[in-house]
Order: sequence, then structure tokens, then C-alpha cells
Amino acid sequence: MSEPSAPGPAVSGATVPVAVPGKGSGPADEGRGAVDGATVEVVRSYLASAAEEMRATLVRTAFNPVIYEVFDFGVSVYDADLRLVAESTGLSRFLGANDYSIRKGVEYVGRENLCPGDVVLLNYPYWNAAHSYDATLFCPVFVGVDLVGFLCVRAHWMDLGAKDPGYVLDSTDMHQEGVVFPGTKVFSGGVPNREIIELIRFNSRMPDLVIGDLNAQVAALRTGERRVRELYLRYGGDVVGSVVETVIAAAAESAAEAVARLPQGSWTAVDWLDDDGVTGDPIRMRVTVTVADGTFTVDFAGSSGATAGPVNLPFGATIATCRVAFKAITTPGEQTNAGHFAPLEVRAEPGTLFHAVYPAATFTQWTGTVALELIYKALAQGMPDRLPASSGGDVPGFMMVGIHPETGQMFAVSNNDPVGWGATSSHDGMNAANHLCQTQARNTPVEVLEARTGMFFERVEMREDSGGAGRFRGGVGLRRDIRFVVPGEFLSVIKKTRSRPWALEGGLEPEPNQVVVFPGTGREHRVSTRRTRVEVGDRVTLLTAGGGGHGDPRERDPELVRRDVAEGYVSPDAARATYGAGGAR
Repeated sequence: MSEPSAPGPAVSGATVPVAVPGKGSGPADEGRGAVDGATVEVVRSYLASAAEEMRATLVRTAFNPVIYEVFDFGVSVYDADLRLVAESTGLSRFLGANDYSIRKGVEYVGRENLCPGDVVLLNYPYWNAAHSYDATLFCPVFVGVDLVGFLCVRAHWMDLGAKDPGYVLDSTDMHQEGVVFPGTKVFSGGVPNREIIELIRFNSRMPDLVIGDLNAQVAALRTGERRVRELYLRYGGDVVGSVVETVIAAAAESAAEAVARLPQGSWTAVDWLDDDGVTGDPIRMRVTVTVADGTFTVDFAGSSGATAGPVNLPFGATIATCRVAFKAITTPGEQTNAGHFAPLEVRAEPGTLFHAVYPAATFTQWTGTVALELIYKALAQGMPDRLPASSGGDVPGFMMVGIHPETGQMFAVSNNDPVGWGATSSHDGMNAANHLCQTQARNTPVEVLEARTGMFFERVEMREDSGGAGRFRGGVGLRRDIRFVVPGEFLSVIKKTRSRPWALEGGLEPEPNQVVVFPGTGREHRVSTRRTRVEVGDRVTLLTAGGGGHGDPRERDPELVRRDVAEGYVSPDAARATYGAGGAR
């Protein structure tokens, strides 16, 4: 069976220029003229505010803690030509993935088949730029008969009929990973499509959560529709269109100037995933980043081919990962629109680790997290003063699945644990913070995890000696000791436990992430990505990695070493052994 093809020109192939700003072709284009700076700022801020109101609606109405507590979502606003014009804070790689998936979704449905009130669901992973549980809902925005824009809300659903509840760790093809919607109207003309919604309901182990989150996403889209219509009715299509052209052009100019200021050259880095979840073999990741002639090129040639297990990354997700790295190094302080990515080009051959094609398994998306740091590792060779050392190397994720004793209902609640951030050339890394790839995403509170699952947290504390030593020290990670009070399954999702996070300029590498199941018993052993059956009284210890060090540890200020010891970040023995005279004083 071959991958279904979308109507119209496909956004595919081994090389993709990520964004090229230019004049739109929507109904508001004709008669556009220059607008004054004040109007530009008012309209731009109005669009950003619309995205923020969509976000608030989603958070306040979602049923699933991973949405309303963790912020595992992405909210985006587009013009009629599918150019990003505004977004709201969420999971950074979701925001970039929205740009790819909405183009695929509109191509598949057909622009001519979209009507006011329609809402389309897309989760086909190779178009959706994510795994099947990251559900993308989008809608057109009409003012009268004119299609003026699109809105997109992506959020993580907890179950959609995959072979295993909660998270799929060892799938070998897409069809084991849940029910797939290639671009299906769940609302037509404002009316819910009962047959499709019932199909979703009956294919979920947790239908109330999933349908509740679907409705929350629809509510967010309706909020955005109202706000965007108000903007067009107040200022008119000519003015709004001119503002969009202005801000996208300004962003493209700013990004071009930033790329020109970067050191020019080409740098290559290699790293490894623990395994693919099926074979147990390490997976090679390789990237070459080239900054030259006004272009920032990220090329994954030399990486592993497609794997048997679900660590293959859809190409749209690869692009989204590269966008996070590119934006952080070029224009981090500016509100994002399509123009900011004009200089970025991403390359990955179809059928490889970074360009999954049907029917490759794609569920465990941790590849993108490690790849983000891999891009920084390459760049750090040419600009070590501008980048931190590795920040934990990965996101230590975990989840419990079981039956809640009070409700009798299945639960599946997850958390992504903090790591230590890498040190820079001028300061220590942050302690126990969310990984760089997560931006505004948060951890699931202990109170939620204990109330909604069978986990009891006996200990949550900073992990002494977990930060890489250096002239500036990497931030420390976290330790969690969990005792289970109901039976179920404990899922650990980490893809970098066998190799250490990297350091810079003579700094030391920290210990990697670790998960110890059944500690202190005859069954004690370490795992990385694993589904473990647990009974009442069983325990698990999670040890998250610190950040890499920057610079020679012997050059660290002795006063800083003494403070580290006093605050419990560095043990006295490690201070003496690693920092020498400074640590012994």
C-alpha cells in the first residue's frame, strides 16, 4: 500500500525552503496601500491577542491535564495564503508543525470545499508533522463571501484507539498507532458531524476526555473566528492585508540581517538515540548546519535510515524542530510570523529517520528533542560563546496507565520532568527546568498526578552532583521516588540514557538520565523507554540529567564552588575532586 496523495502540489521532497514571504493572493490584496506605523502595531497586536484568547479558551475548557496543566498544544493564525501571522505560547515544536500540517490539510480537503463554520480534523502523521494523538483542528475564516484566513489548534489527545493505552512505545507501522483522519470535517457549516464524532468516541478508551478536548479546540477556533472577523470589519481587508505584508516583510528582513551577523561556515555533529523501541540497537543521528550566502541550511544526511520502531520523525516535525533552533539563534525576542523563517532550508531524504514515509511508525517523537540539541551541538563548534552546552540531552517523560479506584475509569496521565540546562560562557545553567524544546510548557503538578493516578511521590528534590562541572556549572537535574498505590503500568519515555549530554570548551559532561525500576529489590534494573507492570507497593526512581559544563572546572570561582556545596548542588567530595583547590577551600 502506498501513501495516499493529496490533491494539488505536495510539500514534499528532500529539500524544502521553509518559508518564502511574498505578496498574498487573497481577496483583500487589491488596492492595498501603505499604512502608518501606529495602525501596523494595533492590527499586529490584535492578531496576537486573538491567538492569546484562543489559548485561554482552550486552557479553560480542556478536559485533559496535559492540555490545561502542561500546555501541550499549539495555536496559530494564518492569512488566506496560509502564511503564519500570529501564534500563542505553547509547545514550540507544535507551533512550527502547524504551518506544515495546515497546508497539507487544505490541499487534501480543497480550498474550494471549505465553507463558513467548517472544522477539519487532521492527524495523519506524515501530513500532521506529529504522531496520531496530536490532533490538529483547523478552520477557515470568512468575512461575507471572502476567505480571509485560517486558524489552527493542535493538542495532545490521550487515546485514539492505538494498540496500547496511553503511549505507544514499540509500534512497527502507522496502523498500530490509532485511528487516522487525513483531513475530515468534524463540523460542516457550523453543524457537528455526528457520525465522525461517534467514530472518535467509540475508538477511544477514554472517550469523555477526548470528546471534551475536541470540543475545547473547537471553542478556541470559534473564539478566534470572532476576533479575526471583528478585525476585518473594523479596519477592512485592504488595511489588514497591508499590515500582514508589512510585518512579514519586516520579519524576513530581520531574519536575513541576523543570519548575516552569524559566523559563516559549516559544522557537523553526531549523536545517538538509545534505540528505536523494537530492536535495541542505538540509532545514529547526524546533522550539518551551514550558514552561507544568506541561507541557514540544516541537513540530516548521514543519519540512520528508517527504523523498525516508532522513533521515525515526519518531515514536518523535522522542519518544526529546525525552526525552534533557528528562531532561538536569530530573532528570539520577536513575535513570530512566516517571514522569520525565510532564510531557513531543511534537508532530509524521504524514507530516513528525519523524513518518515508511509507506513513507518512515528509515535515516539523524542527524536525531535535530541535533534534540537544536536543542531545546537553543531552550531556550538562555530559559535561557542553564543550557545549553551547540552541541557540534559533529552526530555525524561513518564506516564501511568490504570483504573482509578474511585471512579472505575481508565486513567493515563503523563509528565515531562525537568533537566538541568547547559552552562554558557558567562553563567551557570538553570537548575531543574523544562527542556529547551518545550518553551512555555509546564510539568504536571504532583497534586494532579497523585489525584488522577496511582502514583504517590515519596521524594522530589534536586539531584546533587548531576550538573556538569566547569568554569560555569551545568544546572542540576531532579530526583523523584515514586510508590504505586494502585496497580497499573508505568511508562518511561527517554531516548538518551546510554550517552552523556555534551559539554563545551573543556567543561565536563554530566551523567545521563536514568530510570530505576523496583529499586532496592532483587528485581532492580535500569530502563529507558519501557512499559513496566507495577503492583501496589512497587517503586520507581527517576534521575534526570543535569546540563553540560562550560570551561575548565579548575577556573571556577572558589566562592561559587563553596556556594554550590552549601546549597546542595555539589557534594564536598566532588568539589574537592573536580574543582581542585577551589573546591577544597
